[in-house]
Amino acid sequence: DFLCISLLNGFIQLRYNLGDKTVILQTFQKVQTTGNTWHSLKAGRVGNEGYLDLDGINVTQKSSPGMNALDTHTDFFVGGVSSLNFVNSMAVENEPRGFTGCIREIVINNRELKLTMTDPKGGANVGDCDGTVCGYTVCKNNGTCHVENSGFSCSCPQEWIGSTCEQSIHCSQNRCRSQALCIPQPTSFSYTCVCALGWSGKYCDSRIKFFIAKFVGNSYIKYTDPYYGKRDLQHSCITLNFTTNQTEGLIAWMGKAEDEDNDFLAIGLANGTLKIVINLGERISVPLIHSKYSTCCDDRWHLVTVVQNQTCIKVYLDEELILFEDIDPQRKYTALNYGGICYFGGFEIGREVNIVTSGLFQKEFIGKLKDVVLFHDSKKIPLMKGEGYNVYSGNYGH
Repeated sequence: DFLCISLLNGFIQLRYNLGDKTVILQTFQKVQTTGNTWHSLKAGRVGNEGYLDLDGINVTQKSSPGMNALDTHTDFFVGGVSSLNFVNSMAVENEPRGFTGCIREIVINNRELKLTMTDPKGGANVGDCDGTVCGYTVCKNNGTCHVENSGFSCSCPQEWIGSTCEQSIHCSQNRCRSQALCIPQPTSFSYTCVCALGWSGKYCDSRIKFFIAKFVGNSYIKYTDPYYGKRDLQHSCITLNFTTNQTEGLIAWMGKAEDEDNDFLAIGLANGTLKIVINLGERISVPLIHSKYSTCCDDRWHLVTVVQNQTCIKVYLDEELILFEDIDPQRKYTALNYGGICYFGGFEIGREVNIVTSGLFQKEFIGKLKDVVLFHDSKKIPLMKGEGYNVYSGNYGH
């Protein structure tokens, strides 16, 4: 399998092969190669349908029915390859050549690649394309960069300050405490404080303790399992109690959630129904939904247990077995390599649930969570010892 974007006689080509046939898309217009014109290029595929967009002009082609997943198992190369042996003979029209020009702002599946000296795994013969200390996006929030003898300076839009326009004027003299985040509110010329785990109050200056975690939206807890190195990852289990009146939400995610290759076990709600998704390898996400049980959003406490025995998955709701499925009878992948990381309620501030989960879940959890147990441990997870924001005590009230 492969997906390749190349420049041919002034035209942009997208070629991809999902295992059965090669699909070729080419732009209608040529790339302007004179001057310093930057071009915006968007390319990719959804299933077996490919798309190619150069400066807003789109080309779309649907392949004949067949394979619909891209399985490459290689590194991602930009501008060239370390060895021509990596290039499939069908990936380009002529002999493969390295790209000559400038590339910036590469976004893969909603994540921007950092084209710096230290972030890539390797490379050769790549220099600074801009040629100045300004470079690309040095000044944040639409600031304008100016080259100076001492380096650079930024001219900031009206509502931003700082050496790189990184700070909102509304947060310049904020009173948020205890590692709270200041969120500017431009319409009211003010700000709000998002409290770190264990703190509450308008300015996050009140200590709190809880054994029931209350998620109010834009909330999350990230817990690192101290016993991960001793776990038998072919036989995992998670048990928790939750209550909510919402029909959508990510309750728990066992997994690093750093990229598409990470294994995970997820528990959440979709259309008012409990939804479990397992990925043991090769990005094969298997959703398990039982439409009969649509009473999860009634403001009552519900007990959920998910047991993974290699590729066999059992799901219990309120101590009743509602799902039992072998997600891979071939036993190709049998371990849940979740990296010892568990998220509850959502992900870090700024990471949208629907993007991180590739649409498996639509929004963060709003409700309460308690009595979380990993594997068959004798003790519950101390949620207060995780890291997180915007989580409050749910010990009192309904």
